[in-house]
Amino acid sequence: MAELVPAPFSALVRRAFAEYRREGKIFDLPARKFFTGSRPLDTSVLFHGERASSPLGPAAGPQTQMAQNIVLSWLAGARILELKTVQINDRLEILRPCIDARTVGYNIEWSQELRLEQSLREYAAAWALIAMLRAEGIPSERAAGERGDTIFDLSVGYDLAGISSDRVRAFLSGAADIGPILEELRGEIPPELAHLRRVDVPRRLSSGITLSTFHGCPAGEIEAICRFLLDELGFHVVVKLNPTLLGLDRVREILDGTLGYGDVVLSPEAFDKDLQWDQAAAMIPRLQAAARRKGLGFGVKLTNTLVVENRDRYFKDPVMYLSGAPLHVITMQLARKMRETFGDALPISFSAGVDRTNFPDVAALGFVPVTTCTDLLKPGGYGRLAAYMTHLEDRMEAAGARTLDEFILRREGRAAEAVRSALGVCCAPRAAEPVAAVAERGGDLRAALAAWAGDAREGDTLYRSCVARAALMNTKPAAERVAADPRYGRGSNSTGPRKIGSKLALFDCINCDKCIPVCPNDAMFSYETRPAEIAYRDLVVSGGAVREGAAGVFRAREAHQLAVYSDFCNECGNCDVFCPEDGGPYLAKPRFFGSMEQWEKWRALDGFVVESREGVLAVRARLAGTEYALEFDSARGSARVTDGGIEAVIDLATHAVLEARALPSAGEGHTLALGGYHAARAAALAAAEAGRANPLTASTLAIT
Repeated sequence: MAELVPAPFSALVRRAFAEYRREGKIFDLPARKFFTGSRPLDTSVLFHGERASSPLGPAAGPQTQMAQNIVLSWLAGARILELKTVQINDRLEILRPCIDARTVGYNIEWSQELRLEQSLREYAAAWALIAMLRAEGIPSERAAGERGDTIFDLSVGYDLAGISSDRVRAFLSGAADIGPILEELRGEIPPELAHLRRVDVPRRLSSGITLSTFHGCPAGEIEAICRFLLDELGFHVVVKLNPTLLGLDRVREILDGTLGYGDVVLSPEAFDKDLQWDQAAAMIPRLQAAARRKGLGFGVKLTNTLVVENRDRYFKDPVMYLSGAPLHVITMQLARKMRETFGDALPISFSAGVDRTNFPDVAALGFVPVTTCTDLLKPGGYGRLAAYMTHLEDRMEAAGARTLDEFILRREGRAAEAVRSALGVCCAPRAAEPVAAVAERGGDLRAALAAWAGDAREGDTLYRSCVARAALMNTKPAAERVAADPRYGRGSNSTGPRKIGSKLALFDCINCDKCIPVCPNDAMFSYETRPAEIAYRDLVVSGGAVREGAAGVFRAREAHQLAVYSDFCNECGNCDVFCPEDGGPYLAKPRFFGSMEQWEKWRALDGFVVESREGVLAVRARLAGTEYALEFDSARGSARVTDGGIEAVIDLATHAVLEARALPSAGEGHTLALGGYHAARAAALAAAEAGRANPLTASTLAIT
């Protein structure tokens, strides 16, 4: 398995702006999929005292590990991004494949696959590139910044010993002030984009942490970690809770009885060892009080994925983690229980089966942030995200709401009741009626409260209280609706993507391009080549001379071809799941490494590495275990190729062998298989064409 290798910042910047200028895309996401925020609506929210343009973002997972992933989420509309969970054990070996989004969603991955230091640099690189895109008015001035800012939320795990270790402390300290990293990144900006070095990038990456703990982490350990993060490090804290908190019997009732997922086998052991409800109910108020004493925020996130037994055997692990549609229903019931217990005093963030359709309803519950993961692994990938915001705006306009707060107040038609409930704390019920009447008819509630209180600041405080009370009232009907909605049931989520029976090869496929957007790391890319059918004869050493050998034909029928950039590919398997053909694009298509070091390191993998040397394109190729070295001299119109035994010069236009000689290492009968040469030539020359912006040209070649 190859490893993830972050791209140089120069490559990310060069590619982003060149690709946008030339092709109207950034990291393969078309500009039409960017969120533009063109409507005069305010979807902004407060999170840890900072304002973000919306509550939407990706959850800690495959979409927030690499810099390009994070930028893709932002371009599509994410404004609170929960970064991939980091931990002290940053040399994990996760079995592959690790993602199965064929139906509801399962995975066996968890924390970051990069070193801690690499993760911090990736997060800083994404933070800086977003600032640069904003400065250039991309995707648009309104979407980029007019309605609030972008917030990065750190995620750490998994125990106190690891989180309090020197390396994790250094990571968190570095996130609090990324100034030194920003200076290094500015120095890497290509000369043609030197004006971007002047862009102001905030030095603080994040002020908040979402804590993720192991399944089975003791309650005392969870509380100790939260206190450490609050008291010693001074971060706002959100603790991610597990769906097991709802209890085995209740979860089984929802999965089997309500939704019909009788094939999902729960782990009673996980329910026994995880945090129990009474422990959480006692711990949460203590941590809220501890946060208040420090002037910090504390909340909970609902929820982590659900541990289930692996009966499918798509994965090699005995257990796997369920997400998607059924988890949405389970988590909504847990959210209802939380609200019934803690009222509106407990900040809740939400992540479980969120998609375009249900995002407005979740946002109407006042949850901040609302994050998604599984849905972005399906066809369309990051491009699905902009529709979340569009759908929310449609629903807001239909409700006559100009702001997200107004949408929360009007979602269930209980704005007047929320006002009576909120103001009933401080005044007689009758005194609240004039303001309740304004809420009833959809008037300017904020102004009415300011007039009623005789003070604008107090009016704002009361307004927030009314909105929070409305969000509380919205929770019960929302939870009941999703439990009764057939779209979350087994019948609506049992059919996976269809396979057509054909098998992928190095060249040519049905060209659906589904593999490009479903790759969370932007590892798959397309390139254009000339369709060709080239007859050739292998070269064979015979009697000390090189003679013609067996005949063959190289074919590339399609102009449009696909490749994988190995440095960005962690072999998660998601492209295989959604490819209509068998074999897996990440395994079958040409694999390009970003450096000779990586090409040498992963000798068990076929693939290519490309370098430009004074006008000559040098390629190393490994195909079916045979290694080739090629040099393409466009000025002379020829290519030189060797497999270590025979060296040949071939005309690029006619494909004729101009000369060939046996090298000293070649024995009698040694064969240079020219089919490998033609495959390497067709893939490398086209993919490395300087006129196209892709991971290969950005990292190893100049994009002119």
